[in-house]
Amino acid sequence: MNDYAILTSEGEYTIFEFNKDRIKFATSDRLKRYTKIMEWDHGYIVVNAEYKGVGEVEEYIDLVPILENLYYDVDKFLEPIKEVRIEYAS
Repeated sequence: MNDYAILTSEGEYTIFEFNKDRIKFATSDRLKRYTKIMEWDHGYIVVNAEYKGVGEVEEYIDLVPILENLYYDVDKFLEPIKEVRIEYAS
C-alpha cells in the first residue's frame, strides 16, 4: 500500500487517486495542469495550477466535503496519506 496519493487533471476534471480509489470531480475547463503541491493537510491541498489565458495561480482543494458526499469514512481514508504527488502521462 502506498502512503502517497496522486493529483492530476483530464480536461475539465480533477482526479485524486489513492491506492484503488479514483475520485473525479469537476473543475474549470480553463485548467491546463497542476504544477506543484505546496501543502497537504489531511484532505486540504494547496497547489499551483496553470490556467489558459491566466498563467500559474495558487489553488485550494478541500477533499473533505467531496469525500463526505461520496459517503467515505473521511478520517479512515485520509489517515494513511502522507503526501500528494502530481503525475501526468508523458
